Parts: sequence; structure tokens; C-alpha cells
Amino acid sequence: MAHGSSDPRAGSAIADLIALACARAELRGQPGLDARAAFLGHAAPALPQVLAAVHGAGRRRVVVLPLLLTAAYHSGTDIPGALREAQTAFPQLSIAYGEPLGPHPALLHALERRLAEADAAADGGPAGDDRAGSTAVVLAAAGSSRPSANAAVAQMAADWKAARGWRAVLPAYASAASPTPEQAVAALLRDGAQRVVVASYLLAPGLFADRIRDASLAAGAAAVSGPLGAAPEVADVLLQRYTEARSAIRASARSAS
Repeated sequence: MAHGSSDPRAGSAIADLIALACARAELRGQPGLDARAAFLGHAAPALPQVLAAVHGAGRRRVVVLPLLLTAAYHSGTDIPGALREAQTAFPQLSIAYGEPLGPHPALLHALERRLAEADAAADGGPAGDDRAGSTAVVLAAAGSSRPSANAAVAQMAADWKAARGWRAVLPAYASAASPTPEQAVAALLRDGAQRVVVASYLLAPGLFADRIRDASLAAGAAAVSGPLGAAPEVADVLLQRYTEARSAIRASARSAS
């Protein structure tokens, strides 16, 4: 279940991610995964529509995964509220709720993938290990009203710097928290970074992705990566979250018997 956007690029990105996850599941000997997109708002289909279709197809157990990169307000409040309403409407369905996609170590690899693509487009080659020490990175997330979600992004930034050896990795937020991506870019340049690149910690294109790109480039960023989208690492995390939720269902059934 994704946030949803009126921007059609967002829905296409989610559809591509789900298709990739299904393809990778089949390669792992798990064919026939029935994965469907639902959106909290701004786009169709909504959760009740998808559950009605699932029920009509004869399914009795459903796993709902929040396609979100942090455990923010939507994953802890909005989606559980929608699920409570859905359970009332479809009492015959057993609905399990999984964990958000992030934070997860594999998402750092997806961020590096997208950043390398943006770097190649910007100056003809990725920022390799030979210049990582002179390159500073802004890890730009959507931002949340929940401090714990923003703190998770900050921890990812610290982990990425330690693992990759960048000059610095500074978290930034497009809304609800500070610094903004453009403030972070400007701060790193003032601090002496020869080059600043921005990694967009977003799942799909839309308003925040456009805002981060435009403001960061205007502030002097050398490159801004696109959203993670249908990266193989993201698809693998999606499958892991699905497997974890299924395992929790089985464990609960064993303890009840």
C-alpha cells in the first residue's frame, strides 16, 4: 500500500516495482505471487477496492505492506486505520500488516545505484571511490512529523558515511523538518566540500522529488538522483517484508493451536 499521488509517474513507478518483485519472486522459485497496488489517497485503487477484488478472486488471507521508507505517520496511523475499516467491511478476510520497506541496509545500495546514474548523466561518470572523500552527500527524504522517522533517516546517513567513506552525509527533509535539501547543500559547500550530490530517499516521482531536485540544483548540487522506484534492491526488501509477515502469521497460528 503506497501513499498515492495525482502525478501519474508515481503510480507507474509503484506498478513497475510490484512487477519487478513478482518477477524476482518467480526467479527464486516462488511463482504466482499475487501482488496488487493500493493507495491511501490521490490515486486509484483504494484499499477497499483491492480487497474486494482479492476476495472476489477467492483469497482468504491478505498481507498488506506499507510501501514507505520510514515508519512515519502513514504507516503507524493512516494505514492501520484503513485496515480496521477494511476488516469490518470484509470480516471473512484474514488481513496481516507488515513492516515498512525502510530503514533497511539494502536501501543504501539502491541509493548508490540511483546516485551513480545521476552522476553519470551529470558529468559522464559516477563518483567512484577515488573521489568519495572529496564528495559530500545530502540524503534527502520526504520528512515526517514523527521525530523517530526523521531520526531513522539521520542514522542511515551516518551508516552510509561510515560504509562508503564520503566526506560527509547530511540528512535533509523536503517537509516537516530541517534542514531542507537546499540548506544542506549550501552548508556542505560552505564547509569546503568540493562537490555535493543529493540522493533522493523517495520511492516514487512526484511533488517532493521535483522540489528536491530543483531546489538542490539551484543551491549548487552537482547531481541529484531520482527516486528509488523499481530498483532490484527495493524489490528484494519488499519480498523480505512479505516473507516476514507470512512467517508472523504462521507463528501466530501455531501459538493459537
